[in-house]
Amino acid sequence: MKTAIFYDDLFLKHDTGSYHPEIPERLTAIIKRLEEKNLLDKFIPLKKRFATKDELELVHHDSYIDYVQHLAQKGGGYLDGDTPISKYSYEAAKLAAGSGLEAIDEIQNGNIESAILLVRPPGHHSLKSRGMGFCLFNNIAIAARYALQKGFKKIAILDWDVHHGNGTQDEFYKDKNVLFISIHQFPFYPGTGAIDEIGEGEGKGYTLNVPMPRGSTDADYKKAFENKILPKIIEYEPEILLISAGFDAHKLDPLGGIELSTSMYEWMTDKITKLAKECCNGKIISFLEGGYSLKALAESLEAHSTVLLDS
Repeated sequence: MKTAIFYDDLFLKHDTGSYHPEIPERLTAIIKRLEEKNLLDKFIPLKKRFATKDELELVHHDSYIDYVQHLAQKGGGYLDGDTPISKYSYEAAKLAAGSGLEAIDEIQNGNIESAILLVRPPGHHSLKSRGMGFCLFNNIAIAARYALQKGFKKIAILDWDVHHGNGTQDEFYKDKNVLFISIHQFPFYPGTGAIDEIGEGEGKGYTLNVPMPRGSTDADYKKAFENKILPKIIEYEPEILLISAGFDAHKLDPLGGIELSTSMYEWMTDKITKLAKECCNGKIISFLEGGYSLKALAESLEAHSTVLLDS
């Protein structure tokens, strides 16, 4: 599979402070691991691309975008108690969102089949007019809206971060052109993602939440994938699959309460890539979301990357 990767040192300039879990070292740990395993050179590099304001407005209100920019220009501030902004955060967030757009274009042009986007800040909690949960702009939702604009008709989003992707769900809750699936710890932050949240209007039935109790294991996740998640994607027949790839359901993660092993991320990726080959010619874009144990994050991302490269 022709798999691209995107990373840029600008992401390291998004300064969250000394005691925040979403730190630049998350990305440096990943890059170090991929270099040690001689994996980086096996990827096709994606070009650097900043999302324009019009592209950000595919999901976010202009007043919110302006507010994020204003906070950055004045040197920093907070969107909420968990979501700081520093001098370079606005530029980093535009680049994180833009990398998804570049990946969509490269896939549509036939230059690549899949991509891994090593970005920060993450995005899946961000709402139209509100950043939260470490997220500024909703990278995966912006990419999905852009893909629809570019001619894709059916998009599936799979979110396996330990936290429910409330911002992404909210964006597509009434939309039948985007299937949103989230497997996550519940009850847990941000409080959404109950099993009865299934969509509204034309989107009814196109949201699937798979809430998992604290302490869930590899075996529990495998059962959920085989009985619920994979059949739902097969039934939907998407043209492209987007993954909110958080790695904070790992048993070593300090923020989550799920007990997944590193090999479980390899298993999930293998299942998804095989399915994607059947339903959408292997078209996958993986967006980094959470993961706060540097060791677990680097090892899990390596496992995820290796499967995509070898598929």
